Amino acid sequence: MRTSAGRVGRALAAPLRTFWGAFRARWRGWPRWVRALVALALAAAVPVAAIGAAFVALRLEYTGDVSAEARTRGRDAIWLGHAWVDGRKTDADVAALAQQLAGTGIRDLYVHTGPLEHDGSLQPSVHPRARWFTDTLHRELPQIRLQSWLGNEVKPEKDGLDLEDAPTRDRVAASARQVLDLGFDGVHFDMEPIRPGSHGWLALLDQVRAVTAEHGAKLSVAAPQIDPLPGLHSAGIALTGHGKWWDQAYFAETARRVDQIAVMSYDTSMQTEPLYGGYVAQQTELALEATPKDVDLLMGLPFYWDDTWAHRGSAETVTAAVRGVRLGLGRRDLRRPNFGVALYVDFAATPEHWAAYRRGWVG
Repeated sequence: MRTSAGRVGRALAAPLRTFWGAFRARWRGWPRWVRALVALALAAAVPVAAIGAAFVALRLEYTGDVSAEARTRGRDAIWLGHAWVDGRKTDADVAALAQQLAGTGIRDLYVHTGPLEHDGSLQPSVHPRARWFTDTLHRELPQIRLQSWLGNEVKPEKDGLDLEDAPTRDRVAASARQVLDLGFDGVHFDMEPIRPGSHGWLALLDQVRAVTAEHGAKLSVAAPQIDPLPGLHSAGIALTGHGKWWDQAYFAETARRVDQIAVMSYDTSMQTEPLYGGYVAQQTELALEATPKDVDLLMGLPFYWDDTWAHRGSAETVTAAVRGVRLGLGRRDLRRPNFGVALYVDFAATPEHWAAYRRGWVG
């Protein structure tokens, strides 16, 4: 067998040696400027080919059949805007919300109660009707869990919270106690952009987890997408100064410190539905690999329309996202109970968004 394989290998290698010899001879005869242009073209072709291969891989992620078991587990969530706690909403709005949630898999409401001040404190004046909201929802929808959505922009990329500063973290922890005393069942952080490797972010989660545990409450976070290619977060920061992705290891470090983690799997720059759906499938698989079994993992669905390079509305559809989530779940951990989707955001949602979620995920 080895002798036959060697003969085949020599037979295949002969034409390559002939081609390479002819190319080298011609290369030496070209002017220096021609050789420089060819070298530049070859150098440019390598990353273009790599990017092309990545897009092909994403498109293939969107293929295949979805499992009938890849449906809601009754652990879904939705982000709710600030109007619910600042006085703009009424009992009639609560009744309409109850009707909207009926028959879905939604268990958690992330209610925007901030924003936090740059020093980590929370002004009571920004949520004057928070107690009304928690009392009313607990009475009308006792099966629903209410989480206070707190956040701000973060240094060093933005002029906001300095999570590496211990007094700032102390004030954020005090803000968490403040909202739990208003009747919320948990604290949900959305702080952006946090660069992977931030020790302050992990220290904050450890500190606030102790606070929520004292209250018998939950701690959840909104998390960036995971590197679709190894090291992409480092390249992005180096080239643009913006940290869009986390590496999978840092995602896992965060997930181990919370009760629930929701991936913001939108604003992806994907330009077609199949590419976006394939990207969501890949993100679902990466997040499933990194999230402990006892932590709720939710994948974000775009319940809004925008038309920019970062978010192509015709591509980032609820239908494509749900199919991607179901494909990723089926490939990686089909029967995982601690899994759901999170809908962003109530005030931008249309009847079509809700219908696609019900049809594709609730079933």
